[in-house]
Amino acid sequence: MTRTTGRGRHIAVAAGSGLALVAVILGSVAVANQTSGGGGGEHVAADAKGPSAKVPRERGKAAEPDAGGPVSEEISHDSESPGKVVNITIDDGPDPVWTPKVLDLLRRNDVKATFCMIGPRAKEYPSLVKKVVAEGHRLCDHSMDHNTAMDKRPESYQASQILDAQKLIEDAAGDGVKVRYYRAPGGAFTPYSRKVAAAHGMRPLGWQVDSRDWQRPGTARIVANVKREVPNGPTILFHDAGGDRSQTMAAMEETLPWLKAQGYGFSFPKI
Repeated sequence: MTRTTGRGRHIAVAAGSGLALVAVILGSVAVANQTSGGGGGEHVAADAKGPSAKVPRERGKAAEPDAGGPVSEEISHDSESPGKVVNITIDDGPDPVWTPKVLDLLRRNDVKATFCMIGPRAKEYPSLVKKVVAEGHRLCDHSMDHNTAMDKRPESYQASQILDAQKLIEDAAGDGVKVRYYRAPGGAFTPYSRKVAAAHGMRPLGWQVDSRDWQRPGTARIVANVKREVPNGPTILFHDAGGDRSQTMAAMEETLPWLKAQGYGFSFPKI
């Protein structure tokens, strides 16, 4: 079964991305005749069946997937682990107030997540990026400016948004840590942006479960959204930046134990 995700508000972060890497990527990716694509809506497939499969991760070690092989341009909707699992994804940070709170909550629940970061925010708070990695979570490129209409912009702009953010996040992480995913703001992928991301080792990353915490509809509504939509597939969308995330925190406090009680394990999106 397929359906189209909702698309979020999301934050606008100050611009400042350079175009230094554009020439490199435009030369390295054979997409000169590729169009920019349409409305950026992304379609997702349900896959939340099978026995529970908790993925063990060593505390304090970065959760790096095995290297090697090309990265698919197709939007990832599945989990890398079999069975009844979910992938927790956290967008728009890092944030000096909310990211540490989210990390603490994940630690207490023994859950690993994928943090989709805005490039300039990663540069501003490198210690938080390092902390995310040190606690065994993965990194995702969420662009420079979180422009949810970037699918309507020229290919050079899209390349700069993706590659400049990747560099800032990896520089902040240090120690050769790689960004393994790219999530377009608001799901505004194009065939070209997916090619650019994949050519630089980042799997395009979608979601099936939109908690809609970005709307701040109240904790009960966020929890209800997750419970209603989790049968649609494993990847769940939350946020740790863009304003007051107290509702998100309260909803995750309730949702994570509930998922465990329903027999779900926790994993990472498939690369």
